[in-house]
Amino acid sequence: MPPRFDPERGVRASLRGLQPYTPVEPPEAMAASYGVPLDRLVKLDANENPYGPSPRARAALALDYGAHRYPDPDQRRLRDALARRHNVSPETIVAGAGSDEIIDLLFRTYVEEGDRIVIASPTFGMYAFDAGLHGATVVDVPLHDDWSLDADALLAEAARVKAVFIPSPNNPTGRTLPRDLADALLASGALLVLDEAYIEFSHAESLVARAAAGDPLVVLRTFSKWAGLAGLRVGYGVMPQAVAHTLMQVKQPYSVSVAAEVAALASLEDAALLDERACAITGERDRMADAMRATGWLDPAPSEANFLLVRMQSPLVRSLSKGAAEGDTETASDAVVMREALRRRGVFVRVFDHPRLRHHLRISTGTSEDTDRVLAAFIEAGEEIQVRNEAAR
Repeated sequence: MPPRFDPERGVRASLRGLQPYTPVEPPEAMAASYGVPLDRLVKLDANENPYGPSPRARAALALDYGAHRYPDPDQRRLRDALARRHNVSPETIVAGAGSDEIIDLLFRTYVEEGDRIVIASPTFGMYAFDAGLHGATVVDVPLHDDWSLDADALLAEAARVKAVFIPSPNNPTGRTLPRDLADALLASGALLVLDEAYIEFSHAESLVARAAAGDPLVVLRTFSKWAGLAGLRVGYGVMPQAVAHTLMQVKQPYSVSVAAEVAALASLEDAALLDERACAITGERDRMADAMRATGWLDPAPSEANFLLVRMQSPLVRSLSKGAAEGDTETASDAVVMREALRRRGVFVRVFDHPRLRHHLRISTGTSEDTDRVLAAFIEAGEEIQVRNEAAR
């Protein structure tokens, strides 16, 4: 009799001990957990667009778009529309269920078990997560203290690896990849995967034309941020035609739903309005940054994305870890303590399990009302924590 299947021992060796990616919780769950009315919740933890889909996208989703039919596996209408937007050939574009799917396709297609890839932390966690899924080794070239890239170390490692994954602007720091460093990375011999998920909020020049022209480059884009379609999961990559041809063979045939496709196509028709909204978001981002600096203890890093990485400079945030054993001197990070204080006030922001971000919060840009709520919540939370600390002395 053959041995019985064991679901634990049967797991691939490269997946044992895999650290899962930490997603954000849905607003309904967060509201219920903290006793906050859903309509009073300020959700600024996922870099979502506060304006939601464009009017044309909403209208398209209200029509009969053939939800009973399978999507076009060749993505013809969407690839053609994106090609017109970027002035490239549709044969250089592959769409997916968010740009996350394109990242996964690149790993499945080009990164074998034992290969090495480079990241520059702190950065988007999906690159390391997918590396773990596929048994690849992650080489980390940490960012400098000012969150700039370590160009010399990055180039030295790029010459010894299969691929380099760089977001521009970077998540969670908001800085962009300098053009001269991009040129040097493209000459390194590695595949450069440039994640431009937030580029519509920056002054950076996109490299989509170079990717389509055949450089060893894949540029990732998404409709989640600029177009407000995060819940529909639609993104794409622009890349050399040979890479696109291979990914179209490897991908699941129907990963972009018909709803996502019609919303994306309508969003492209509303591009002018979406660009105006992006400008409004960056203006609100800068207003929030100025107001935080004025507090004297909140220090937002310069950002070219739709979020701020905010360092808390004051030692007022101090608290014993929840559930710490008696006599244990381990303390919760400033970020976690402040996050919980903000959540009790209905404001939800992001913290990261990274040693260099223990004093940092990432805060998405919302509406002007959201900004006012965030600033008021910070002041109240700071006063609450200060009183609690003084009572504990």
